[in-house]
Amino acid sequence: MVQIVTVYPSADGESRLFDVSTDQFAEIVKHIGQGPTRLNRSISPSVDDYHNASRVQYVIHMEGISEIEVADGTIKRLHPGDVLIAQDTTGHGHITRGIGEGSRISMAVPLEVGPWLPKE
Repeated sequence: MVQIVTVYPSADGESRLFDVSTDQFAEIVKHIGQGPTRLNRSISPSVDDYHNASRVQYVIHMEGISEIEVADGTIKRLHPGDVLIAQDTTGHGHITRGIGEGSRISMAVPLEVGPWLPKE
């Protein structure tokens, strides 16, 4: 089963993770934003300490395994086929880890600025 999760900035400035349904995602992807679609390749293992999303986008994981961690300790592990909706362009940000060995490949598609989910 495909996992769809969003990382978003909460009112307290911390990034949070929220599970998104396929129906919710089907509505979100109707709002493609400006800019290029990017194909990204990284090598695992790796750690990208706290950082913000470079833009509001959804990222489809195509190869390899990633972990997304937020300040409250919540971690989501993303496998090929899983989707991350990155919305935390402000605030404390999140940690991204490449798990295992070898390449991680993902495709990032820009979205219009939301907020997409949840609405606090």
